[in-house]
Amino acid sequence: MGKLLISEPFLKDPNFKRSVVLISDFQEDGTVGFVINQLSLLSLKDIIPEMPDADFPVYIGGPVAIDTVHFIHRCYDKISDGQEIAKGIYWGGNFETLKVLINNGSIEPHEVKFFIGYSGWAPDQLQKEIVENTWIVSNQYHPDTIFSDNEEELWREVIINLGPKFAHVSNFPQDPRLN
Repeated sequence: MGKLLISEPFLKDPNFKRSVVLISDFQEDGTVGFVINQLSLLSLKDIIPEMPDADFPVYIGGPVAIDTVHFIHRCYDKISDGQEIAKGIYWGGNFETLKVLINNGSIEPHEVKFFIGYSGWAPDQLQKEIVENTWIVSNQYHPDTIFSDNEEELWREVIINLGPKFAHVSNFPQDPRLN
């Protein structure tokens, strides 16, 4: 839990092209995570009718259960029942409390990230993809990275933070035929 999956630069799957996935649950029966750098065209007020003023961005967490809403946050002192998935980063919690806090202005967009859908892997599927070099696994990040609203640069930033062995990868074009 709490690790980042960074897609290899030429991954063709549109769900994960140049994506950064935060792993929120890693169990024997599978793995769950959220793509943290694929912004949807929706805001929270579009998907939660009782929050008409909640102009919080919503991200595409992955291709699984796209009719569900999930959230991560760093408000452990305000939102109960969240599961800590990395130091200072929590998955879920009391959604009714969260709605009240957002509606009264006590939570800012940089403290919480919302997702529609999630990324999921069957048992051993993710390990196989890692062996095939589909993903680079990292725990080298600052919590601010997770809540960054710079979706366009996030993949590149995380790659550079891996160090000199990977930094050159950050400059690869999305389509090598255009190089």
